[in-house]
Order: sequence, then structure tokens, then C-alpha cells
Amino acid sequence: MNPLLSIVMPCYNAAPHLARSVGSVVAQTLGDWELVVVDDGSTDDSWLELERLAGSDGRIHPFRQANSGAAAARNHALREARGDYVAFLDADDTWHPEFLESMQAALHDASGPVLAYCGWQNLGLGGGRDVPFVPPDYEDGNKVEALLGGCRWPIHAALVSADAIRTSGGFDEKLSSCMDYDLWLRLGTVHRLIRVPRVLAYYHHHGGEQITKNRARIALNHWRAQQKFLAANPAVAAGLGARRVRELTGGELLRRGFECYWKSDLPAARQIFRAAMKEGYGSLGEWKYMLPALLPESWHRRLINHKDQTSPKPTPD
Repeated sequence: MNPLLSIVMPCYNAAPHLARSVGSVVAQTLGDWELVVVDDGSTDDSWLELERLAGSDGRIHPFRQANSGAAAARNHALREARGDYVAFLDADDTWHPEFLESMQAALHDASGPVLAYCGWQNLGLGGGRDVPFVPPDYEDGNKVEALLGGCRWPIHAALVSADAIRTSGGFDEKLSSCMDYDLWLRLGTVHRLIRVPRVLAYYHHHGGEQITKNRARIALNHWRAQQKFLAANPAVAAGLGARRVRELTGGELLRRGFECYWKSDLPAARQIFRAAMKEGYGSLGEWKYMLPALLPESWHRRLINHKDQTSPKPTPD
């Protein structure tokens, strides 16, 4: 008999986090699930840990593949999944014990929606950045514009109809990040969404390798996902108008580039600036900051240092 829910988990060198992450699945109040974990060519003890965890609970099904990226690992897991609904949990994140029960009930009780999303909380950032967040109801207002403007919930804060995911084609393996955003664009803009106004998902920030730490990769893949969606949906671009489309795409790309610049992540800022200039984005004032990205990085740093040294210093009152 097939389970009601399938949980898809890609794993790459996550051995220290697996017990906590899988433990949050085992602790779910709704127990009719399977956990499909794909080890994406880990070089640590992830596979041994997965075998140990699977030995203690028959609902956990581990698979292995050569390192091919998170999108390929998730697609592999989707091919193995047997549930009517699919949830996604990365190997270093966790859920509230009532995540599956609350999300499945929301989809089951509503007529029409194929995707439910909920609130989440970042953990480990500090500095006031760990405040729980419940997103708005995107079915109210201009949903397509809101979804095009950014990824509105993390991958582990959603439950989706398995049939809808398969019909959509799954994850784009050409994207090394933002593959969830690409999927939400394809699903959320054509199907009705249901919001669960509770914080049920937790994103754990830690010292290991996480995709979200690579600001340039995130910014550029976000922009690529937008361009891909607009190319496939010309009526959306026509409806929004060229100016608004540029604000949502090029404007967001530039915003992320300047965020990197002011946070002194010059390598990331340079990559983003070069992409923005290639597309002709930005005002004259913004280009004054972007143009040095065409120079060697050492020259670029010297220009910044020279500007810092020669800029007038504020005088005390």
C-alpha cells in the first residue's frame, strides 16, 4: 500500500545534520509517510548514517547516485516517490512536528489548490535575523507579479500534489540553485495556492557548505529562472509591461549586486554587475559603481581603497 505523503531529501555531506533532520520527520504527528533520501555522491559518512537511520525505521528509503547536484537528486527521489503528496526537506533543516498533518489537512480541505505553503524561521543567524515569518496570502492581489518578484517561501515550507509536480516536469537540472523558485513559478502561477498561517519549517544556518551562502550563484540563477519563465509565458510580460518586468528582473539583480558590494563581497558583486551590464540594466549612477567590475579584481579593489582614502571624512558636531 502506498503512503499518503512522500518526503524528498537530497543529501550531500550532511552526516552531522541527518539525525536531527530525519528525527524531525520521524516525530511527525501524521505518520503515513515515506522518506526518500538520495545521497548525491557524499564524501563523508552520510551513507553510513542513512543506512543506520533506515535500519531503525522502514519508512526511510535511501538511494545513492554520483554527484550530480541537488536538482538531479530531487528528481531521482521523485521517480522513487509513491505518495499522493510531496514535501521537500533538505538534510540540514527541520520541521515542526505538526508540519505534515497541518499542510495535508489544508490541501485536503480546500478544493482546487495543489500547493500549500506555510511560515518559517531562520535559526543560527543571530542579530535579530531569526524572527519567525508568516508570508501573506498570495491569492489576494496580483499573484503572478508577486511570484515573479521573488521566491516567496523556502523549499521545505511547502506541500505539493505529486501529480502536479510530475506534470510540471520536476526540477530544472541546469540550475545549480533556485530550482525550487523555478518550480514555484511554474506551479504557483497556474494553480491556486493555499496558505497555512503557522511557522512550521526551520532553516538551520551553520558553518558547513550551503547553497544560500553563494550570493552570486543565487542572484544569477534567480534571474535565469525569471527569464526562463517570461520566455515561456510571453502573455505575462505583456500584461506587466516592459518597465515593470525590468524592475522585477534587472532591478532585483542589481539590488542583489549592490547588497554584495556594500557587504564587501566584491567577487560576488563583480559577477552580478557584469551580468547586469551585459543586459543593459542600471542608471548612470549605478554604472559608475559597476564599470570597474570589468577590470581585474586587484585593480577594482585599489580603486575602492583609493576612493575610501580620498573621500571627505565626516566631522564631529
